Amino acid sequence: MKYFTLISLFMVTLVSAQDDKTTISGQITTEGVPVPYASIYVKNGTQGTDADENGNYKMTIKSGDLTLVVKSQGYRTQEKQITLVAGTDQNINFELTEDVLGLDQVVVSATRNRISKKEAPVIVKVLGPKLFNATQSANLADGLGYQPGVRLETNCQNCGFTQVRMNGLEGQYTQILVNSRPVFSALNGVYGLEQIPVSMIDRVEVVRSGGSALFGSNAIAGTVNVITKEPVNDSWEINSSLALIDGETADRSVNINGSVVSEDLTSGVTVYGILRSRDAYDANGDGFSEITELTNNSLGMKTFLKPNDNSKIGLDFSAIHEYRRGGDKLELSPQFTDVTEELEHNTVFSGIDYELFNDERTQNLSVYSSIQYTDRGSYYGGLGGGRTAEDSIAANNAFGNTKDIAFVAGAKYNHTFGNNDVITTGVEYQLNDTDDAIIGYNRLVDQKVNSLGVYGQYEWKPTDKFSALLGARLDHVNVDGYYTIEAIESTSDVSETVISPRLTILYNFTDALQFRGGYARGFRAPQAFNEDLHISSVGGEQRFVILSNELESEYSNAYTASFDYSKDFNKTQTNVLVEGFYTTLENPFTIVSTGASLSNGSILEETRNGAGAYVAGANIELSVSPSSELFFQAGVTLQKSIYKEDQVLFEADGSIPGEQDVILDEFVRSPNTYGFLTTNWQMSESLKLDVTGNYTGSMIVPLVVSDSGFVTLNDTESFFDMTTKLTYHFDPIDNFHVELSGGVQNMFDSYQSDFDSGAGRDSTYIYGPNRPRTFFIGLRFGDF
Repeated sequence: MKYFTLISLFMVTLVSAQDDKTTISGQITTEGVPVPYASIYVKNGTQGTDADENGNYKMTIKSGDLTLVVKSQGYRTQEKQITLVAGTDQNINFELTEDVLGLDQVVVSATRNRISKKEAPVIVKVLGPKLFNATQSANLADGLGYQPGVRLETNCQNCGFTQVRMNGLEGQYTQILVNSRPVFSALNGVYGLEQIPVSMIDRVEVVRSGGSALFGSNAIAGTVNVITKEPVNDSWEINSSLALIDGETADRSVNINGSVVSEDLTSGVTVYGILRSRDAYDANGDGFSEITELTNNSLGMKTFLKPNDNSKIGLDFSAIHEYRRGGDKLELSPQFTDVTEELEHNTVFSGIDYELFNDERTQNLSVYSSIQYTDRGSYYGGLGGGRTAEDSIAANNAFGNTKDIAFVAGAKYNHTFGNNDVITTGVEYQLNDTDDAIIGYNRLVDQKVNSLGVYGQYEWKPTDKFSALLGARLDHVNVDGYYTIEAIESTSDVSETVISPRLTILYNFTDALQFRGGYARGFRAPQAFNEDLHISSVGGEQRFVILSNELESEYSNAYTASFDYSKDFNKTQTNVLVEGFYTTLENPFTIVSTGASLSNGSILEETRNGAGAYVAGANIELSVSPSSELFFQAGVTLQKSIYKEDQVLFEADGSIPGEQDVILDEFVRSPNTYGFLTTNWQMSESLKLDVTGNYTGSMIVPLVVSDSGFVTLNDTESFFDMTTKLTYHFDPIDNFHVELSGGVQNMFDSYQSDFDSGAGRDSTYIYGPNRPRTFFIGLRFGDF
């Protein structure tokens, strides 16, 4: 009898539990078109599901008062408060609005976890295919500058060395990540921004201000996270373009993409490739190039496998082969020219990661490993305009080879609990091993950097209005470096442990107005960075950089504060961002021209610790979208980059009577004002107009006088580089799309007019837009 009673009670309880459930179903659409694979879940609960390819969903949940949330990438998050009656099925549909301003995008670079941009404790800017298409970008470097606080610049006429400057700081202060992994080494920083084609990129997440607490050293100005394309659905496309630089110099490219995903969405693979060929361009008719000859043949893939609902394995691989050459007499072997810089890169990126979740998705473990290997053949030299036997010997000495390995492995664990508080911890090992040799010059950079880091952070969300993130990373760094040029030697033997704390807060005054504030500590250990691995030509001779034996670690303190206002006025979406930044540098690395020449005629520069410095300014951005057919965005940066004490840029050696040191109190190549604009107008169902532009204000740029090696400081003019692009779309048959496009880059021909010329030119005296007026046409077709 007792057992019968217990069984009866169990059956009653089971039936009561079932009676307390309600089945809801419906469709998720936008303007009547289904939104496939959108996520729908109970707010502050653990129940949820995904819509199918037709936007339909169905799930059984507990009855009562609750809030349903629907999210899908590219659309505004929508919430509905509903009351469910037990045993009564309901049909609940959702009509989503396109997130034209990208306010609800999911990002990973702010906290190393997936989080909505609106909930992230720091400002994250996301650049995607829409922007890259609008700006006719062929590679990462072409599209990075269309955001506040970020500026791309070219630093060499002969080889096209580029770098990204963020919040007024040079390229080596920014950490470039590939799929959230720091495998973009110092060597890749010289030419790598141009080597990553947009056909490989799903999106780029940019976080301004210090990130050393998450990603280790060198993330002082911020981080640029390049996330490669993932398979989402079955698709393919071919995209080709032809550009004519100054109406005469050809730049040709073909991009191929394709994805295949299984019907049950448990596996998929995407592949992408590029073939690019660009001729050299001579701007001033002196026979020496200002834009390099370039070929880039790259291939990559990314795949995933879900063994079950709670785990995922990912694998990515990219192979890049790039050849570039600049100087004169490009049809000859480099040793028979006046000046040549010739580089051939073979680079491989590869990574694997494994993710494991619990059923409630409150715990996540990620284990990962990534590697980058680069084999570079180089030639930095020439005859310097001479034809003597000594010149010929020197010319043959200029061949070099570089081997570079970057490796990272680690594990990350995060746990969500309570009121959506999150604890994240991790351990990470990083290695960068560089061997850069030019035997003829007795020039060697033999450097190995090992770093073991442990990090942790706590995201505290006591209320819907306030959240705070407190974190720190402890890094033990070893640098073993040997640097030599001719008989001059330098070493770097560093073993230090550094802690990098970080604190950020987010306060929602209203649903429309947010405040963010933060502090981050950063550091850079004494080592060779991208500028030290690039060799420029001055006066027909090569210019080398060597580290000072007294070089000490550099530290930074970065402070940010911002107000972010988002408001919908009927159907018009608007957003205004005002962000202030202030970064101090202790013992900043500076390159000083000593005025000295080596026995082979080469010029020697030295990296030293300078006086303290600071960068202060504001980023202002306005975004407006009256409808999904029209979008406007503009931003401006106002800043100052100042040394706390006068800095020696050129050190007179007394060999020339009357020659004096050249000193300055502000950063070179750092304009006080710069900005951008982007406008996209879907004029009709088939016709679209894009107008984009970059503004660069006046700045100080040093010029080395070839006859004496003396440095002069020139104030440049300002530039406005504007691009217009018209695209026509049509579908000849179902599931086959065609786009024809054409336009003009730098349509006002706002371009540098005072290039140094001849074999004795200073090849680093280059600034402003990276190309003159350029006409282009394009063809894109496929199922995309």
